[in-house]
Amino acid sequence: MNTNILIVGANGQLGSVLTKSLQEKFGIEHVVASDLREKENVEGIFEIIDATDRDRIESVVKQYKITQIYHLAAILSARGEENPLQTWDINMQTLFNVLEVARLNEVDKVFYPSSIAVFGEGANQTQTPNDAYLDPATVYGISKAAGENWAQYYFLRYGLDVRSLRYPGVIGYQSLPGGGTTDYAVDIYHKAVLEEEFNCFLEENTMLPMIFMEDAVRATLELMDAPKEHIKVRTSYNLAGASFAPKDIAAALQKIYPKFEVKYTPDFRQKIAAKWPNSIDDSSARDDWGWQPEYDLKRMTQVMVEKLKLQYEINPT
Repeated sequence: MNTNILIVGANGQLGSVLTKSLQEKFGIEHVVASDLREKENVEGIFEIIDATDRDRIESVVKQYKITQIYHLAAILSARGEENPLQTWDINMQTLFNVLEVARLNEVDKVFYPSSIAVFGEGANQTQTPNDAYLDPATVYGISKAAGENWAQYYFLRYGLDVRSLRYPGVIGYQSLPGGGTTDYAVDIYHKAVLEEEFNCFLEENTMLPMIFMEDAVRATLELMDAPKEHIKVRTSYNLAGASFAPKDIAAALQKIYPKFEVKYTPDFRQKIAAKWPNSIDDSSARDDWGWQPEYDLKRMTQVMVEKLKLQYEINPT
Protein backbone atom coordinates (compact mmCIF):
# COMPACT_ATOMS: atom_id res chain seq x y z
CA MET A 1 0.00 0.00 0.00
CA ASN A 2 1.21 3.50 -0.85
CA THR A 3 2.23 5.94 1.87
CA ASN A 4 0.10 9.06 1.52
CA ILE A 5 0.95 11.96 3.80
CA LEU A 6 -1.03 14.97 5.03
CA ILE A 7 0.89 17.86 6.58
CA VAL A 8 -1.32 20.12 8.70
CA GLY A 9 0.34 23.52 9.09
CA ALA A 10 2.75 23.14 6.19
CA ASN A 11 3.54 26.85 5.76
CA GLY A 12 5.48 27.26 9.01
CA GLN A 13 9.23 27.29 9.60
CA LEU A 14 9.49 23.52 10.03
CA GLY A 15 6.56 22.57 7.81
CA SER A 16 7.85 24.24 4.67
CA VAL A 17 11.15 22.32 4.83
CA LEU A 18 9.62 19.05 6.01
CA THR A 19 7.14 19.13 3.12
CA LYS A 20 9.95 19.20 0.56
CA SER A 21 11.82 16.39 2.33
CA LEU A 22 8.71 14.21 2.40
CA GLN A 23 8.03 14.95 -1.28
CA GLU A 24 11.56 13.83 -2.12
CA LYS A 25 11.22 10.69 -0.01
CA PHE A 26 7.73 9.50 -1.00
CA GLY A 27 7.06 11.30 -4.27
CA ILE A 28 5.38 14.65 -4.80
CA GLU A 29 2.07 12.99 -5.68
CA HIS A 30 1.94 11.25 -2.26
CA VAL A 31 2.27 14.37 -0.09
CA VAL A 32 -0.60 16.76 0.63
CA ALA A 33 0.48 20.06 2.17
CA SER A 34 -2.15 22.16 3.90
CA ASP A 35 -2.56 25.40 5.82
CA LEU A 36 -4.96 28.30 6.30
CA ARG A 37 -3.83 29.86 3.01
CA GLU A 38 -1.77 28.78 0.03
CA LYS A 39 1.75 30.15 -0.39
CA GLU A 40 3.03 31.46 -3.69
CA ASN A 41 4.81 29.08 -6.06
CA VAL A 42 3.62 25.95 -4.26
CA GLU A 43 4.93 22.72 -5.74
CA GLY A 44 2.80 19.62 -5.39
CA ILE A 45 -0.64 19.10 -3.87
CA PHE A 46 -1.96 21.82 -1.56
CA GLU A 47 -5.29 21.96 0.24
CA ILE A 48 -6.68 24.85 2.28
CA ILE A 49 -7.42 23.46 5.77
CA ASP A 50 -8.42 25.24 8.94
CA ALA A 51 -7.26 22.67 11.48
CA THR A 52 -10.05 23.68 13.86
CA ASP A 53 -12.47 22.21 11.29
CA ARG A 54 -12.46 18.45 11.89
CA ASP A 55 -14.79 17.71 8.99
CA ARG A 56 -12.45 19.44 6.57
CA ILE A 57 -9.46 17.43 7.81
CA GLU A 58 -11.45 14.22 7.47
CA SER A 59 -12.60 14.99 3.94
CA VAL A 60 -8.99 15.48 2.80
CA VAL A 61 -7.87 12.31 4.60
CA LYS A 62 -10.54 10.32 2.77
CA GLN A 63 -10.00 12.02 -0.60
CA TYR A 64 -6.28 11.25 -0.71
CA LYS A 65 -6.38 7.96 1.26
CA ILE A 66 -3.99 9.43 3.83
CA THR A 67 -1.87 6.95 5.83
CA GLN A 68 0.27 9.42 7.84
CA ILE A 69 -0.53 12.83 9.33
CA TYR A 70 2.08 15.36 10.44
CA HIS A 71 0.30 17.82 12.72
CA LEU A 72 2.40 21.01 12.80
CA ALA A 73 -0.26 23.69 13.33
CA ALA A 74 0.14 25.62 16.61
CA ILE A 75 0.51 29.06 18.13
CA LEU A 76 4.07 29.32 19.46
CA SER A 77 5.45 30.42 22.83
CA ALA A 78 5.99 34.18 22.56
CA ARG A 79 2.94 34.83 20.40
CA GLY A 80 0.87 32.54 22.58
CA GLU A 81 1.40 34.73 25.65
CA GLU A 82 -0.41 37.57 23.92
CA ASN A 83 -3.67 35.60 24.00
CA PRO A 84 -3.36 32.59 26.32
CA LEU A 85 -6.93 31.26 26.17
CA GLN A 86 -7.06 31.43 22.38
CA THR A 87 -3.69 29.68 22.21
CA TRP A 88 -4.93 26.85 24.44
CA ASP A 89 -8.15 26.47 22.47
CA ILE A 90 -6.46 26.38 19.08
CA ASN A 91 -3.50 24.18 20.05
CA MET A 92 -5.67 21.59 21.79
CA GLN A 93 -8.67 21.56 19.43
CA THR A 94 -6.49 21.10 16.36
CA LEU A 95 -4.69 18.19 18.04
CA PHE A 96 -7.95 16.50 19.06
CA ASN A 97 -9.25 16.88 15.52
CA VAL A 98 -6.17 15.19 14.05
CA LEU A 99 -6.17 12.37 16.63
CA GLU A 100 -9.88 11.64 16.16
CA VAL A 101 -9.71 11.74 12.38
CA ALA A 102 -6.66 9.46 12.46
CA ARG A 103 -8.37 7.02 14.84
CA LEU A 104 -11.66 6.84 12.98
CA ASN A 105 -10.04 6.53 9.55
CA GLU A 106 -7.36 4.01 10.54
CA VAL A 107 -4.41 6.29 9.74
CA ASP A 108 -1.16 4.35 10.29
CA LYS A 109 0.96 7.03 11.98
CA VAL A 110 0.64 10.54 13.41
CA PHE A 111 3.51 12.93 14.12
CA TYR A 112 3.01 15.45 16.91
CA PRO A 113 5.73 18.05 17.54
CA SER A 114 6.38 18.97 21.15
CA SER A 115 8.94 21.41 22.53
CA ILE A 116 11.43 22.14 25.30
CA ALA A 117 8.71 24.60 26.41
CA VAL A 118 7.17 21.68 28.35
CA PHE A 119 9.95 22.08 30.94
CA GLY A 120 9.78 24.56 33.79
CA GLU A 121 11.45 25.20 37.12
CA GLY A 122 10.81 21.65 38.30
CA ALA A 123 13.26 20.16 35.79
CA ASN A 124 17.04 20.13 36.03
CA GLN A 125 18.16 22.78 33.57
CA THR A 126 21.41 21.02 32.70
CA GLN A 127 21.09 17.80 30.68
CA THR A 128 17.37 17.77 31.28
CA PRO A 129 16.27 14.11 31.20
CA ASN A 130 13.43 12.72 29.11
CA ASP A 131 11.35 11.87 32.17
CA ALA A 132 11.80 15.22 33.94
CA TYR A 133 8.86 16.70 35.80
CA LEU A 134 6.84 18.98 33.53
CA ASP A 135 5.66 22.31 34.94
CA PRO A 136 5.66 24.64 31.92
CA ALA A 137 5.42 28.39 32.47
CA THR A 138 3.78 29.35 29.15
CA VAL A 139 0.41 28.40 27.70
CA TYR A 140 2.26 27.01 24.67
CA GLY A 141 4.27 24.73 26.95
CA ILE A 142 1.13 23.75 28.88
CA SER A 143 -0.63 22.81 25.64
CA LYS A 144 2.35 20.78 24.45
CA ALA A 145 2.67 18.91 27.77
CA ALA A 146 -1.05 18.10 27.65
CA GLY A 147 -0.70 17.07 24.01
CA GLU A 148 2.08 14.62 24.87
CA ASN A 149 -0.20 12.88 27.36
CA TRP A 150 -3.04 12.74 24.85
CA ALA A 151 -0.66 11.26 22.27
CA GLN A 152 0.26 8.52 24.73
CA TYR A 153 -3.41 8.02 25.66
CA TYR A 154 -4.42 7.46 22.03
CA PHE A 155 -1.62 4.92 21.67
CA LEU A 156 -2.51 3.05 24.87
CA ARG A 157 -6.31 3.23 24.46
CA TYR A 158 -6.73 2.91 20.70
CA GLY A 159 -3.40 1.64 19.41
CA LEU A 160 -2.88 4.79 17.31
CA ASP A 161 0.82 5.05 16.45
CA VAL A 162 1.50 8.64 17.55
CA ARG A 163 5.16 9.71 17.64
CA SER A 164 6.62 12.94 18.99
CA LEU A 165 9.80 14.98 19.38
CA ARG A 166 10.52 17.78 21.84
CA TYR A 167 12.22 20.25 19.53
CA PRO A 168 14.69 22.76 20.90
CA GLY A 169 15.04 26.09 19.08
CA VAL A 170 15.13 25.37 15.33
CA ILE A 171 17.53 27.41 13.21
CA GLY A 172 17.09 27.50 9.46
CA TYR A 173 17.62 29.76 6.45
CA GLN A 174 14.50 28.65 4.60
CA SER A 175 11.98 30.97 6.28
CA LEU A 176 11.67 33.78 8.80
CA PRO A 177 10.83 33.15 12.47
CA GLY A 178 7.25 32.45 13.50
CA GLY A 179 6.77 33.82 17.01
CA GLY A 180 8.97 31.69 19.24
CA THR A 181 11.30 32.54 22.12
CA THR A 182 14.34 31.19 20.26
CA ASP A 183 13.67 33.28 17.14
CA TYR A 184 16.66 35.52 17.83
CA ALA A 185 18.91 32.68 16.69
CA VAL A 186 17.46 32.93 13.18
CA ASP A 187 17.14 36.70 12.95
CA ILE A 188 20.74 37.31 14.05
CA TYR A 189 22.07 35.58 10.93
CA HIS A 190 19.92 37.70 8.63
CA LYS A 191 21.17 40.89 10.28
CA ALA A 192 24.82 39.81 10.06
CA VAL A 193 24.61 38.93 6.38
CA LEU A 194 22.89 42.23 5.65
CA GLU A 195 25.58 43.97 7.74
CA GLU A 196 23.01 45.53 10.04
CA GLU A 197 23.13 45.91 13.83
CA PHE A 198 21.22 43.25 15.75
CA ASN A 199 19.11 43.96 18.82
CA CYS A 200 18.75 40.76 20.86
CA PHE A 201 15.70 40.26 23.09
CA LEU A 202 17.57 37.79 25.35
CA GLU A 203 20.52 38.38 27.66
CA GLU A 204 23.89 37.54 26.13
CA ASN A 205 24.55 34.57 28.46
CA THR A 206 21.16 32.86 28.04
CA MET A 207 22.16 29.31 27.12
CA LEU A 208 19.48 27.37 25.25
CA PRO A 209 19.36 24.09 23.32
CA MET A 210 19.19 24.59 19.57
CA ILE A 211 19.10 22.42 16.47
CA PHE A 212 19.83 23.13 12.81
CA MET A 213 16.86 22.69 10.48
CA GLU A 214 18.50 19.88 8.51
CA ASP A 215 19.05 17.91 11.72
CA ALA A 216 15.50 18.62 12.93
CA VAL A 217 13.96 17.35 9.69
CA ARG A 218 16.23 14.30 9.56
CA ALA A 219 15.34 13.43 13.16
CA THR A 220 11.65 13.64 12.30
CA LEU A 221 12.01 11.32 9.32
CA GLU A 222 14.17 8.87 11.27
CA LEU A 223 11.66 8.75 14.13
CA MET A 224 8.78 8.08 11.76
CA ASP A 225 10.78 5.41 9.89
CA ALA A 226 11.78 3.53 13.05
CA PRO A 227 10.12 0.15 13.66
CA LYS A 228 7.11 0.47 15.93
CA GLU A 229 8.64 -1.79 18.57
CA HIS A 230 11.63 0.56 18.89
CA ILE A 231 9.46 3.50 19.95
CA LYS A 232 9.51 3.12 23.73
CA VAL A 233 8.60 6.72 24.63
CA ARG A 234 4.98 7.50 23.77
CA THR A 235 4.83 10.99 25.26
CA SER A 236 7.69 12.70 23.42
CA TYR A 237 11.41 12.20 22.83
CA ASN A 238 13.96 14.79 23.93
CA LEU A 239 15.95 16.02 20.94
CA ALA A 240 19.21 17.97 21.03
CA GLY A 241 21.61 19.51 18.57
CA ALA A 242 23.93 22.03 20.27
CA SER A 243 23.52 24.43 23.20
CA PHE A 244 24.76 28.01 23.03
CA ALA A 245 24.00 31.57 24.11
CA PRO A 246 23.45 34.72 22.01
CA LYS A 247 27.02 35.83 22.67
CA ASP A 248 28.28 32.54 21.18
CA ILE A 249 26.45 33.06 17.89
CA ALA A 250 27.62 36.68 17.86
CA ALA A 251 31.23 35.56 18.32
CA ALA A 252 30.91 32.97 15.54
CA LEU A 253 29.50 35.59 13.18
CA GLN A 254 32.10 38.21 14.13
CA LYS A 255 34.79 35.86 12.84
CA ILE A 256 33.17 36.35 9.41
CA TYR A 257 31.88 39.90 9.93
CA PRO A 258 34.30 41.63 12.35
CA LYS A 259 32.22 44.84 12.36
CA PHE A 260 28.96 43.05 13.25
CA GLU A 261 27.42 44.70 16.33
CA VAL A 262 24.93 43.16 18.77
CA LYS A 263 22.98 44.99 21.47
CA TYR A 264 21.09 43.24 24.25
CA THR A 265 17.72 44.61 25.36
CA PRO A 266 15.91 41.71 27.07
CA ASP A 267 12.09 41.75 26.95
CA PHE A 268 9.35 39.42 28.27
CA ARG A 269 10.87 36.51 26.36
CA GLN A 270 13.86 36.52 28.71
CA LYS A 271 11.60 35.33 31.55
CA ILE A 272 10.36 32.49 29.35
CA ALA A 273 13.86 31.43 28.31
CA ALA A 274 15.16 31.58 31.89
CA LYS A 275 12.89 28.67 32.86
CA TRP A 276 13.88 26.45 29.95
CA PRO A 277 16.75 23.93 29.92
CA ASN A 278 20.24 25.05 28.92
CA SER A 279 21.07 21.56 27.65
CA ILE A 280 19.09 18.41 26.86
CA ASP A 281 19.71 14.72 27.52
CA ASP A 282 18.48 12.97 24.39
CA SER A 283 19.91 9.54 25.23
CA SER A 284 16.49 7.87 24.86
CA ALA A 285 16.33 8.96 21.21
CA ARG A 286 19.91 7.84 20.67
CA ASP A 287 19.30 4.44 22.28
CA ASP A 288 15.86 3.68 20.81
CA TRP A 289 16.22 4.77 17.18
CA GLY A 290 19.84 5.85 16.69
CA TRP A 291 19.59 9.65 16.78
CA GLN A 292 22.85 11.57 16.18
CA PRO A 293 23.09 15.31 15.39
CA GLU A 294 25.44 16.39 12.60
CA TYR A 295 25.63 20.19 13.02
CA ASP A 296 27.47 22.14 15.71
CA LEU A 297 27.48 25.95 15.97
CA LYS A 298 30.48 26.38 13.65
CA ARG A 299 29.08 24.25 10.85
CA MET A 300 25.61 25.71 11.29
CA THR A 301 26.98 29.25 10.99
CA GLN A 302 28.92 28.44 7.83
CA VAL A 303 25.83 27.04 6.11
CA MET A 304 23.51 29.81 7.34
CA VAL A 305 25.80 32.55 6.03
CA GLU A 306 26.35 30.81 2.71
CA LYS A 307 22.63 30.19 2.09
CA LEU A 308 21.49 33.65 3.21
CA LYS A 309 24.04 35.31 0.93
CA LEU A 310 22.48 33.45 -1.97
CA GLN A 311 18.99 34.48 -0.87
CA TYR A 312 19.95 38.14 -0.59
CA GLU A 313 22.06 37.92 -3.77
CA ILE A 314 25.16 39.08 -1.94
CA ASN A 315 28.42 38.29 -3.69
CA PRO A 316 30.79 35.98 -1.77
CA THR A 317 33.55 37.86 0.07
